[in-house]
Amino acid sequence: MQIERTEKEIIIRVSSKTDLSGLQRILDFIRVKEMGAENMVSDVEIEELARESKSTWWKENKSRFIK
Repeated sequence: MQIERTEKEIIIRVSSKTDLSGLQRILDFIRVKEMGAENMVSDVEIEELARESKSTWWKENKSRFIK
C-alpha cells in the first residue's frame, strides 16, 4: 500500500487483490468523516449513506448466510 499527499488530496494505492467490499466500507467511513469535517452533511445524509453501505454489503454477502 502506498499513501501520497498532494496539495488538494490524499492518494492511496492498494493491491488489485484487495477485498473490494471491505475497501468500500472503509471508503464509506472516510467519506462520512470527510463530510462531517466540512460540516456539509445532515443526519439524514449520514443515515442514507449507512443504508447504502449495508445494502451493498448484504447483496455481496447474502449467499454466505442464506443457502
